[in-house]
Amino acid sequence: MKTRSRFSLGLLLACGCCWAQAPEPNGGGVRPGTLPLSWRTGGPTCGDAPEWEIHAYNPDLYILRENGCVNYEKPFLYLFFGSDKALLIDTGAGETHVASAVSGVIDEWAARNHQPPPPLIVGHSHSHDDHTAGDAQFRARANTTVVPLTVEATMKTFEIPHWPNGMGKIDLGGRVIDVFPIPGHDVLSVAYYDRQTGILDAGDSLYPGRLYVHDFPAFVASTQRMVRFTEGKIVTHIVGCHIEQSRTPYLDYKVGTKYQPDEHSLDMGRGELLELNDALARMKTPVRMAFRDFTIWPM
Repeated sequence: MKTRSRFSLGLLLACGCCWAQAPEPNGGGVRPGTLPLSWRTGGPTCGDAPEWEIHAYNPDLYILRENGCVNYEKPFLYLFFGSDKALLIDTGAGETHVASAVSGVIDEWAARNHQPPPPLIVGHSHSHDDHTAGDAQFRARANTTVVPLTVEATMKTFEIPHWPNGMGKIDLGGRVIDVFPIPGHDVLSVAYYDRQTGILDAGDSLYPGRLYVHDFPAFVASTQRMVRFTEGKIVTHIVGCHIEQSRTPYLDYKVGTKYQPDEHSLDMGRGELLELNDALARMKTPVRMAFRDFTIWPM
């Protein structure tokens, strides 16, 4: 009986270690940062509102949000700094001075760190035009590499051995970001996991809003891939490219809305990822289905 009890306790502890994100509530060993309590969303009047709201999550990670007065999509961009390179994810929607905004952040970072501006790599969460509109500006920018919008170029840049099940990465210098394919919303959808902060950028595949699914089997497999990838890892925030959901459960802002005074927070957690995965597993036929923080929206 004593032997069996020891075995059961050992099994319980083993299971707990598998599922536990961190042994103590002490920050999880990742570099902390802060998200704003709210974002400027394009109103109630536009006036001379800046094109981009720039938020320092911490001194080496910046989040840029396009103003709704410029484009109702209001996409988010993520700029990561390592000691050797910087990585920008996406370039925004419509016509903005996005390269100038990003260059201003890079110059400020370089001055603060007493070094020349680092080379910039511009990657993408996926290929839709509300996330790639500024690519031409960056192709014209010095010391910048824009990843072409092809599977082959994405695989080469991020050392992804095979598509869609391969796992790649990029080392920015003391900062490794894992990169892996998550097609379904788009053939070129990619997820980025920052080991330094524990942030997972899921692009348009998981965010507080309408999850448009163009290839349902691929989307199901990609969601399962994100679940497997995050097992046992610290996941501080899951972020994406938009906020379309309000703070009221099951209620979104309709397409074309510029001003969202009571919008959902940008980030979600692994619980929402598991909720999405479970719903997809039970969905025999693709149907629109609303949840508290997002809506599955087959196209």
